Amino acid sequence: MARPVVIFGTGDLAQLACVYLRADSPHQVAAFTVHAAYLKETRLLGLDVVPFETLTQTHPPEAYDMFVAVGYKRVNKAREEIYHECKARGYKLITYVNSKAAVWGEVTLGDNCFIFEENVIQPFVTIGNNVICWSGNHIGHHARIGDHCFIASHAVISGHVEIGEHCFVGVNATFRDGVKIGRGCVIGAGAAIMKDTSDEEVYAVKTTEVSRVKSHQLRGFK
Repeated sequence: MARPVVIFGTGDLAQLACVYLRADSPHQVAAFTVHAAYLKETRLLGLDVVPFETLTQTHPPEAYDMFVAVGYKRVNKAREEIYHECKARGYKLITYVNSKAAVWGEVTLGDNCFIFEENVIQPFVTIGNNVICWSGNHIGHHARIGDHCFIASHAVISGHVEIGEHCFVGVNATFRDGVKIGRGCVIGAGAAIMKDTSDEEVYAVKTTEVSRVKSHQLRGFK
């Protein structure tokens, strides 16, 4: 039987994690937790928000698991630090895979991963620890995603792609098959990566320029 879960965080990702776990997992969500310095509310979504400093007393690791629901601040290093804090206190960190994700076997997933709906994960994919995959991504066969990454929606990660630790991948980014992405890279929304990258590189796509023509002047819209 699945043990109850305490969610670290109170932001958007934490609130979404609570809803998904309640509706689509065997886990009961027992509480939220944050460091005492950031505790601004004592109740959230009908649950207690408790200080992390006293969590082992109120929700001991012998009886509760955890999920760290923190975003990509400092290129995922903030989430990594809390991940290690929780493990150092003896907590098991759960991984959640949405029931509407397509995971085709021979897939390796680390702990504290959250796989949203409509992800397609082909055979022989390896996803490390503490990885967030938002909805609608394609992760091709034999791809490898390193620890502490954040993959936003609708990325296309082709076969045999390797993404290093601490990377952020923006919405609609595309990776050609076989490319290797260095550690700590930020791949912006809509970027097309066609060759290997070095560590900590940033790939940004220019925003589409606004037309000087107003919408009411367009043919067919008059």
